[in-house]
Amino acid sequence: MDEFSRELLAVFAGHASQTFAWCVLPNHCHALVEAPDIKRLLRALGQLHGRTSHAWNGADNARGRKVFFRAVERALRSDRHYWATLNYVHHNPVRHGYVERWTDWPWSSARAYLQQTGVEEATRVWKYYPIRDYGEGWDEPGM
Repeated sequence: MDEFSRELLAVFAGHASQTFAWCVLPNHCHALVEAPDIKRLLRALGQLHGRTSHAWNGADNARGRKVFFRAVERALRSDRHYWATLNYVHHNPVRHGYVERWTDWPWSSARAYLQQTGVEEATRVWKYYPIRDYGEGWDEPGM
């Protein structure tokens, strides 16, 4: 996942004006980015998914297996939507049972966010913008 994370961040660096949060899990990823040309970013993500799935399927001798489903964009409607999304992205490894604490997942921007924001402010954001049922149906916990 180290290599995929590096490649994903390179795509964001080339096609997003800002990357606010990201998280890579074994079978999917989430990101909160600002992209001036979303179609261009989605095309680049599609190319990354294609290269990666081809390599992974070849290594596993599983040609034709579906590795990536899609990349989806959602316009943020408010500050609340932004902060809840940021919390959702960082909390995803906990949601899927990979770690107990969101800062323990190495393939995410969570540690950098916490270092930049500070524990007190990150705690305030977590409490004020809870995720509860946010993202329901995006990626089931059993994925």
